[in-house]
Amino acid sequence: MASAHPSQPDLSQEESRAPADSAGTGPAAPLPPTPAFSPLYQQIKSLILRSLQAGEWKPGDMIPSEFDLAARFRVSQGTVRKAIDELATDNLLVRRQGKGTFVATHAEQHIQYRFLRVLPDASAPEAQGPAERRIIECRRLRGPAEVARQLDLKGGDSLVQVRRVLSFSGTPAILEDIWLPGAPFKGLSIETLSSDKGPMYALFEAQFGVRMVRATEKIKAVAADADAAALLGVEVGHPLLSVERLAYTYNDVPMELRRGLYRTETRHYHNELN
Repeated sequence: MASAHPSQPDLSQEESRAPADSAGTGPAAPLPPTPAFSPLYQQIKSLILRSLQAGEWKPGDMIPSEFDLAARFRVSQGTVRKAIDELATDNLLVRRQGKGTFVATHAEQHIQYRFLRVLPDASAPEAQGPAERRIIECRRLRGPAEVARQLDLKGGDSLVQVRRVLSFSGTPAILEDIWLPGAPFKGLSIETLSSDKGPMYALFEAQFGVRMVRATEKIKAVAADADAAALLGVEVGHPLLSVERLAYTYNDVPMELRRGLYRTETRHYHNELN
């Protein structure tokens, strides 16, 4: 049988051994539960995720090179490259030609719109300019049991509730109720939200060290009640699109429940199916 090309990693030998820990001094600590067989690059992906979650590399930071990571984990560069490729596909890392690989951040324009699915009919989301935001309230309370359940909290745990209206060109377009676990967002206030001009998820990253990495959504058509109608400037019973989003940080920890009501006279829900 022909031997492997010297420039290519021999994964058949690597699959059976555990990577070194982050310091490169011995076997890694046990990884999260996985199937009986876990390819080595998936183990390396888990170790990189662990470092991201621990804040070793923060949003916007450049991570070590593939060569350095291969030495750190005692595996081939090909194995590291495959792990990074998957993390880039997941929008957790961003490759920049000639510069290196960086931790993705919601402050970047193409990341800002990653979770945005209700778009203007006539233009790309970035072409409409930033939304005009009006924070109606930001309060700390013991929230509804159903909200606590979705956020994996106990019934008596503290929650932060934010209500805001987003407008474009002076026309109210979106009413959002946002629920956050109280502990990670200690200090979040209506003054902080009102003064910040960037994306909310970028604020969460910069001031609270919380990065949203994926989300699930439920959508349905609803009629505006009196409260929503007054805030959105429509008649009671006006058709609205209801979007409920549950956003997660690393390791699938639920970190935000967002319920939005959208006017759709000039907007539509867009999704790409692969």
